[in-house]
Amino acid sequence: MSSYFKRYNQLKTQLNTYSYEYYTLEKPTVSDAVYDGLFKELEQLEEDHPDLVSLDSPTQRVGNELIEGFKKVRHQQRMLSLNDIFDKEGIETWINRVNKLIQGNSNKLFADIKMDGLACALIYQNGHLVQAVTRGDSFVGEDVTTNIRTIRNIPLRLRETPGFESFLSGRTEVRGEVIILKQEFDQLNEDRRKQGLVEFANPRNLAAGTVRQLDPRLVSKRPLTFRAYDILRDDSREVPTNKFAYETITALGLSRNKEAGTFDNLSEVIQFVDYIGSIRDALPFNIDGCVIKVNDRQQFTDLGIAGKSPRGAVAYKYAAEEATTTIKDIVISIGRTGAATPVAVFDPVQVAGTTVQHASLHNADEIQRLDVRRGDTVIIFKAGDIIPQVQRVLKELRPEKTKSINYEEELKRQYPELDFIRPEGEAVYRVKGLTGPVILKRALRHYASKSALDIDTLGEKNVEALVDSALVKDIADIYKITKSQLLDLERFAEISSQKLISAISNAKEPQLERFIFGLGIRHVGQQTAIDLAENFGSIEKLSHTTIDNLKNIEGVGEVVAESIVAWFADEDNLSLLQKFDKLGVKPQFTSKAEGPLYGKSFVITGSLESMSRDVAAEKSEN
Repeated sequence: MSSYFKRYNQLKTQLNTYSYEYYTLEKPTVSDAVYDGLFKELEQLEEDHPDLVSLDSPTQRVGNELIEGFKKVRHQQRMLSLNDIFDKEGIETWINRVNKLIQGNSNKLFADIKMDGLACALIYQNGHLVQAVTRGDSFVGEDVTTNIRTIRNIPLRLRETPGFESFLSGRTEVRGEVIILKQEFDQLNEDRRKQGLVEFANPRNLAAGTVRQLDPRLVSKRPLTFRAYDILRDDSREVPTNKFAYETITALGLSRNKEAGTFDNLSEVIQFVDYIGSIRDALPFNIDGCVIKVNDRQQFTDLGIAGKSPRGAVAYKYAAEEATTTIKDIVISIGRTGAATPVAVFDPVQVAGTTVQHASLHNADEIQRLDVRRGDTVIIFKAGDIIPQVQRVLKELRPEKTKSINYEEELKRQYPELDFIRPEGEAVYRVKGLTGPVILKRALRHYASKSALDIDTLGEKNVEALVDSALVKDIADIYKITKSQLLDLERFAEISSQKLISAISNAKEPQLERFIFGLGIRHVGQQTAIDLAENFGSIEKLSHTTIDNLKNIEGVGEVVAESIVAWFADEDNLSLLQKFDKLGVKPQFTSKAEGPLYGKSFVITGSLESMSRDVAAEKSEN
């Protein structure tokens, strides 16, 4: 063995030990200056002898930028989500159900804090970190290995501990959460304030967004940390209990929550839940509840899966954070199925770390139950810390002369051109005479029209074929269509299929104003779409605006502003926008306010030799 190789291994091992002591044990044994000096020596050795470089070297945490984005990876075992329960009775019901299903066994329970972060799986092969994958849809996640390697408390090589040597052979998968500690998050925002930059909304969103950055150098500058909560082996018998899994996690050099433990009965679990609730604000990271599992892993497996969740575990959620605000308006949104959903619009307020300014009121019965009115002061909370809802009205603060909401009159006022019916036995009013497919066909024809995204060959007949065949279930689905799928339809042949696929692909970076118009927001015509694009510059900013801001735009009155806010308050529409983004649809904005023709009016009449009047109008606008 050469002296260089020996020294290299010594430095590598020692630096990894110092990192473990600093980031995992939080008990550094040397100063930063000592670490930095040894690190520089290691860097110099690798520069002089490139053949020495190994994947578990501390210098290899920050890789190169991912030019082609993240690859999809199928999980060897599903990363399941848990059923949520919101009260102590729910815990008791679950425990009783488990006891009935596994009678005659010692039903010890295991509980831990439920961290508010990004779920991630680390795959080690023969002790070395080879891959990191996000939860994704539970079946398939994204390969974020390059970014995860930058997280300092994640060992690039698992520690050798007597009694746990087998985990350094073969495949070991460690699951956990990528989080940002409160203190680190606050410091980050303080630095951004000093630089005049926009502050980040909350640690969870920042952690998730950072992991999906394409440049690992940026990721390495963010204070990400990892807390493990599970460990998997090909032979499940190697990890017999969740208690043993946590002991193994510690032995292999990974961080995990020290509060976790085993419990014999409901009373002990409730005590744990209450205790974590009492120290929740003092914990170094944000949490949204506790995870309670069957401790025996074989029993857990035998209990099986119901839907998307295992029967052997649940997530207890603490009471959601609440805030008060004033209802400014109640607007009605027409969804893609023709359902009319009322939306409360209120002064922006912080709830559970995010700013919200509207919440679904679900249906006419809910409005009547709450007796919510314009001008009311209400309590807003987030169900499961996700969806904003009106909890109740503070009627003692109600202004004089407020009027109760007559839902049918509101429908007539806001949609005078439409008729609505409420089918027997349903709580929802729907547009009369329109079914979901009819609405979708109209929406898709409008989205593809010449004035919107101008998608060539996506005319009426092709729209009918795509919707009737169920290839398209919303307008974003056109970006998922493949040539082979089209060839399976009677209407399409080789050339026509390729033409449509190409036309759709060419519409992935539309002008922002065309995209806004193409969404089919009621009362938003071509000129209003142009004005909205010019004033907001992005869909993101437009989606968070208020009625008052919209009314400041020339030509946008109360009715148009209500319609825009209602559209962006609809959960189906927000999901649609997220889907567009995931499918690579990126609207582009170029301001037209600085061109030499800005502010001038043009009237185009008669016939033009080289172009249509529509094209001439567009060229003038551009």
